[in-house]
Amino acid sequence: MTGYLNVLLRLAIWFLLTANLSVANIIIGVSIALLLPHNDKTQEKLKDWLRALWQSIMAFPIAYKEALEIIFTPHDEEVIVMERVPARRTPGLIFLDIFIITFTPKTIVVKYHEDGWYEVHRIQRRKKP
Repeated sequence: MTGYLNVLLRLAIWFLLTANLSVANIIIGVSIALLLPHNDKTQEKLKDWLRALWQSIMAFPIAYKEALEIIFTPHDEEVIVMERVPARRTPGLIFLDIFIITFTPKTIVVKYHEDGWYEVHRIQRRKKP
């Protein structure tokens, strides 16, 4: 089941990159999604995929909320924080995590560390003394 989700994720990325839904582009996208190497050794759980997809959907209202906060209140402090990668993350799920973090206006992933950490640049309001 999660193999299909990997193919769908690759197709979604292909369509986002090309912005073309012609028959030829769909055939090329499906071919590429199927020909790219798959990692059959990792065990992905459907629960992890569903949680990541739910977080992707919830990123839209959070992004609008953060955009309005930036417009109406100044965010003049920048920090770099380290966030732990959830356990059992495959490359597809790591991509979705980075997408969710970067999609919101206040945060962007600067670097992914192989030992299980995301380096995240975050803007925030300066705390008044």
